[in-house]
Amino acid sequence: MSNVRLYLVLFLMTGLALAVCLRLFDIQIMSGGKWSAQARGQQIFFEQTTGDRGEIYMMNKKGDPVPLAINRVFFHAYISPREISEEEKEETAIEIAEVLDLNKDFVLERMNRDSSYEILKRKLTEEEAEQAGDVDNVYMERDVMRYYPQGNFASHVIGFVDREDEGRYGIEQHYDSIMQGREGIKEGRRGSGGFFITRDTTERGLNVMLTLDYNVQHFTENVLRDAYDEFNSSSASIVVGDPNTGRIIAMASNPGFNPNHYSEVKDFSAFKNQTVQSFFEPGSVFKPITMAGGIDAMVVEPDDTYEDEGHVRIHGRTIHNYGRRTWGEVSMTDIMRNSINTGIVEVGDRLGQDLFLEYMEDFGFFEKTGIDTHGEVASENKNILERHDVNFATAAYGHGIQVTTIQLFRAFSVLANGGDLIVPYITQGMGSDSRESVLSSSTISKITPMLVASVDEGSGWRAGVPGYYVAGKTGTSQIPYSVLGIQKSGYSDETIQTFVGYAPAYDPEFVVVVRLDQPNTPTAELSAAPVAGDVIEYMLKYKQIPPDYHDPKE
Repeated sequence: MSNVRLYLVLFLMTGLALAVCLRLFDIQIMSGGKWSAQARGQQIFFEQTTGDRGEIYMMNKKGDPVPLAINRVFFHAYISPREISEEEKEETAIEIAEVLDLNKDFVLERMNRDSSYEILKRKLTEEEAEQAGDVDNVYMERDVMRYYPQGNFASHVIGFVDREDEGRYGIEQHYDSIMQGREGIKEGRRGSGGFFITRDTTERGLNVMLTLDYNVQHFTENVLRDAYDEFNSSSASIVVGDPNTGRIIAMASNPGFNPNHYSEVKDFSAFKNQTVQSFFEPGSVFKPITMAGGIDAMVVEPDDTYEDEGHVRIHGRTIHNYGRRTWGEVSMTDIMRNSINTGIVEVGDRLGQDLFLEYMEDFGFFEKTGIDTHGEVASENKNILERHDVNFATAAYGHGIQVTTIQLFRAFSVLANGGDLIVPYITQGMGSDSRESVLSSSTISKITPMLVASVDEGSGWRAGVPGYYVAGKTGTSQIPYSVLGIQKSGYSDETIQTFVGYAPAYDPEFVVVVRLDQPNTPTAELSAAPVAGDVIEYMLKYKQIPPDYHDPKE
């Protein structure tokens, strides 16, 4: 009997072993291809995605790249309300609120939604992500997002990327198409150590390197912020650039914004780069343009005289000097030094309407400068094209025409570089060799000493730097009621105050433009000029430019 049982057990075991062998034969040999493919399907994955966006940098004095806009991995915390039982909600909400620094009622409100996916908090800190990962019912979502490590710094130049991964404003929008990553397929393999990418056909977008100098930009923004606060301005802007090449070295606007938190900005005008997206009546900083045209057309010389009576009447309208002052007999240099309205009207009259318009066009005041950033504007200046005598008279001293800060930089670059109109640029590799001759070298040799006199002995004296010749001009223009949103003709008492200058005057290496909107000072002599002086002095030291002469006061 025992032998029968033994044989039965052996038979069953043999049969079982045979069955296993047959099954293994079927899996490994007969159906091996199918099971192998299924295994690979579970281990290998394919994902259609987009390559990383290109990043934005600028250089510091040492030539090291400074990151302005980069891609950074963030984690978002989310829950699936349908997976959370009623009994768990209260206790879980308390724990989540504590870990993520959220209001418990907010968390409960999310839990009570009929949903499988509810975001609790975006862009978690490393500590929050680590702690939240240990909480039941909380899931982490990985996302690559745009990050601006410098915060508000150069924000108007950079712009930002929105939640649809599209560039908005500034460089982000202007170069959006080349910075966008290209779509492709990522093939990967799942293993015990995680995910491994084995093939990637996506393409990363191109990086952009700005011409801005980090050190100069940093100093300029600090100076501008202090001026904005000190003079209680509604807005303020500065441009610093090389007049010989058009390279922009610094470009700043106030008030600023943090592109990491762009969605918190309530007034969209805060995103505008005031240097390129806002035009204004320049006032007396336009006088050097009129004077340069008069000299170039040989209708005036620096020593020519004019008898000032304090006012001039044109078709029933009376134009006065600032403070209604009368200067008597003055030279053209005196007109520039003392910013005499009636005198520059005389220069414009000698120049004539046709030539005045021709020089305005040659200086680029009817067109955009072509700078490589988003949203540049330019006024058509239709008033001057109507050819009324009064309009030409006021335009001679910068009223009734509109310009942008970047247009003023370009125009004064003509005076600083020997007479050529250049194209400003803010991205390395985008400089243009295009140069159009506007003024003769003889004209430049005459207009520059006049502008030096304006700084040494005129209203621009606060922009001067001991030991150096600085050429420049102040401007104070009244703001039209219409610009302030007031339904009324004429000009308000609110002003825009500017200074434009270049240094060293007789071998210029940079041009500085300062604009302050609605400051609490009467003239640019007290606001824009000293701000420009701080920037000019910094630039001279930063570039280690030796003094032009020994100042006995030093």
